Amino acid sequence: MAEHEHGTMNTDVQEKTFEGFIKASTYVAAASIAILIFLALFNS
Repeated sequence: MAEHEHGTMNTDVQEKTFEGFIKASTYVAAASIAILIFLALFNS
């Protein structure tokens, strides 16, 4: 089994993936809020 030194793993790909996830989550939350506001304003 290979030796592993704590703190030496390259996490660039994981960080980019997480950044994309957060960005997508922000867009989905903003769109959901906008849709709810639209429905509240124009619901008859």
